[in-house]
Amino acid sequence: MPALALPDGFPRNVKAIASDLDRTLIAEDYKVHARTAAAIAAARAAGIHVVIVTGRMFRSVRPYVESMGLDDLVVCYQGAVVADPVSGRFLRHITIPLELAREAIVAIEREGFQLNCYVDDFLYIAKMTPEAHAYAEHQRIPLEEVGNLLEWLTSPPTKLVAIGDPAALDGLAGRLRAQFGERLYIAKSLPFFLELASPEVSKGAGLGFAAERLGFSSAETVAFGDGENDFELLDWAGYSVAVANAHAGVLARADFVCPPVQEEGVAQVIEAMLAPRAGR
Repeated sequence: MPALALPDGFPRNVKAIASDLDRTLIAEDYKVHARTAAAIAAARAAGIHVVIVTGRMFRSVRPYVESMGLDDLVVCYQGAVVADPVSGRFLRHITIPLELAREAIVAIEREGFQLNCYVDDFLYIAKMTPEAHAYAEHQRIPLEEVGNLLEWLTSPPTKLVAIGDPAALDGLAGRLRAQFGERLYIAKSLPFFLELASPEVSKGAGLGFAAERLGFSSAETVAFGDGENDFELLDWAGYSVAVANAHAGVLARADFVCPPVQEEGVAQVIEAMLAPRAGR
């Protein structure tokens, strides 16, 4: 396969790669394939930070980070959490205020959507449904059935996720934005997941926190994404790359579009980026 040609404006002195996980770094089989693993290892060997920036909970993304041999900070929960993957310690944790979370639960359950509630890196649901089971399988995590979420919830959650038909969730998102305005961060992570978090939360804010700790700037960062929840991630980075399978809004705002996740497009960009350093 011929090497990917990067555009003339692609940065030369990259100190950090920030990448979304699902549908960007891994495809629908949820596996890190050999080419991607090798490219990430080469980037780390070249002294480049590799930061995974995902909507997933920490316990769900940690096995992927460990499998890739990464020890850089991990941005989880759309940026609500920044964690040390080695110790498991949360360095940043922004929750939804309890009463605001209760108001959101009422609004979502009133419309009949399945709702996931995340507290202290555990997942809780009112009752087991096929959608909840599918979500747990997707995230590879356990979940606990607690009955009435509104009565059960006594601690501020990290995030809430409504699950359903993509078109129905688009309608729900519009109604929730009308009700909550800027009091909540509301965005899709995948077509069938609508995520709610504190308004202080975004992938860009989380990455900014990690960058300050790790010692790189936005101008030195190349970011990769595919979904609506990656807008702020791509906006924060000095250079943004969308995989070809990305949401139309991501494709429109990216500096460059690489091959799709099924062709390990992120790995292809990293290989091309590192080629001059190897003297090729």
